[in-house]
Amino acid sequence: MLLRTTDPFRDFDRLTQQLLGTTNRPAVMPMDAWREGDRFVIEFDLPGVAKESIDLDVERNVLTVRAERVARNGDWEALATERPKGVFSRQLVLGDNLDLDRIEAAYADGVLRLVVPVAEKAKPRKIEINAGSNETERTAIEA
Repeated sequence: MLLRTTDPFRDFDRLTQQLLGTTNRPAVMPMDAWREGDRFVIEFDLPGVAKESIDLDVERNVLTVRAERVARNGDWEALATERPKGVFSRQLVLGDNLDLDRIEAAYADGVLRLVVPVAEKAKPRKIEINAGSNETERTAIEA
């Protein structure tokens, strides 16, 4: 029989590591994603992060967002430090139906906004039906 000991602080430590990150696993950034017509919109909350520290990469269908909030330097005394500092990272696997060559990115008011258009090949389209002649069918039947 396997007994599991209960550690009341283990869950708290796990939550703290998820929110603050560790040197092995960066902290995650909150995200919203939705579709607006022929484009997908993704927003990441990055308050207090300098635009220059944000790095976006696309390799195959994987979008990687990496940012860093640096700690303040100088002669000051911290009274409360609830906002995580350090590296934030998030990876998203995007579908083949998106045009990853035309991703647009903007950063304002602590929100990184990505707009990913739907690929032309994935958009619904009408197929024209041509009027055919019965001669093709007759030739096939006679042969």
